[in-house]
Amino acid sequence: MRLSRAEYKEIVRWTEKLRPTRRCMKILKDKFPSHSRSTLLSIFSLEYQKWIKRTFSRHHVPDVIESYYQRYLSEAKAQPTAPVLLELANEVDLSPALMARIILDRFLQGQDGGMPSKSVLNSMLKEPSSIPDQILASNVYQCTINDCCYGPLVDCIKHAIGHEHEVLLREKLNEKNLSFLDENHLRTMGYDKTPDIILEVPVAVEGHIVHWIESKASFGDDQSHQTYLNEQFWSYWNRFGPGLVIYWYGFIGDLDCQRDRGILLKDCFPTDIVTLCHATFVSFLYGLA
Repeated sequence: MRLSRAEYKEIVRWTEKLRPTRRCMKILKDKFPSHSRSTLLSIFSLEYQKWIKRTFSRHHVPDVIESYYQRYLSEAKAQPTAPVLLELANEVDLSPALMARIILDRFLQGQDGGMPSKSVLNSMLKEPSSIPDQILASNVYQCTINDCCYGPLVDCIKHAIGHEHEVLLREKLNEKNLSFLDENHLRTMGYDKTPDIILEVPVAVEGHIVHWIESKASFGDDQSHQTYLNEQFWSYWNRFGPGLVIYWYGFIGDLDCQRDRGILLKDCFPTDIVTLCHATFVSFLYGLA
């Protein structure tokens, strides 16, 4: 779905009022019924992550961490079955999953007298049942399942969705009988940074030649797209020529402004693909087709 900049800004304006709970998606969907839930979630996640990056430092100060931890201990003791950490995170405007990480980290420091390793911390966040304190384990679990932007559950879902769309892309290419090399093939050939797909025979999409395709199971906003251009797309262009980026959950229409320079944006698999044999390719280049 291509969004005008005005449409995008209106959605962003609404996301600023929300926090990363499951209920927030219902509010957005009710407000913007014509947009898919996936598109709205992707926009919300991107905006919320920007906000967290701007504000996280104020939560990650030793005195603040200690005040959160002591408050957790006090309230968890008084109400052992209450979602203390989740409520605290919502009160101080911090991601529930990040609050759980901060408190678990502080708890482990008190247990061992030193900084816990990142691997131990990540393992316990993924498997809260392995946390030696049952009440804390329950609170960490509640934070994890109620955060739609951060945490191991979200990371797992994002990975699965990304893989699902890469599989979908390969299926679409096979349906069109297009020969291609995927990321795995390219890595065995020694390429370290590659697009998801390299077409063995180039195609034309909407009058533009395409040698490679990159799948993005996300919404393309200004910041993420600029980052991808700098860190991925231009290097693909330099190595493999012009290509196509599919933002499956849509993008701001203004960003599709690099077509003449060799980067085309779409929000779905193109239906008008023209396979270019050698003769067609030459004719296409010289405007004879």
